[in-house]
Amino acid sequence: MRAVDTNVLVRLITRDDARQATAADSFVGRGAWVSILALAEASWVLESVYERSATDLAAAIAMLLDHKDLTMQDPEVVAGALDLFRERPVLGFSDCLMLELARKAGHLPLGTFDRDLGKVEGTQKL
Repeated sequence: MRAVDTNVLVRLITRDDARQATAADSFVGRGAWVSILALAEASWVLESVYERSATDLAAAIAMLLDHKDLTMQDPEVVAGALDLFRERPVLGFSDCLMLELARKAGHLPLGTFDRDLGKVEGTQKL
């Protein structure tokens, strides 16, 4: 199966360039794989460049997770991170994703200096 990069994900969500959005739709229409790295980068771009709110970001990630033509790497990890992010958006999606990846791999606690993340089960504030 072919894969997509961050820019393709951003075009699928933002639709801010009609030509690129059409090309992205066409490419993923035959099925495409989304890596955790591309998803994390896309969430950062949507938040920092496009200034999307936590609610909008969560909706975009849910759309990608449920997209009929996309296969997400570790969808259960992404779903768990999305649930945590919806409960505690102050954490940021990337930190939620990092915690859920560590949890799946059996490598807890996740050490952190982040005050908010350090309050979540499975982490250790340093």
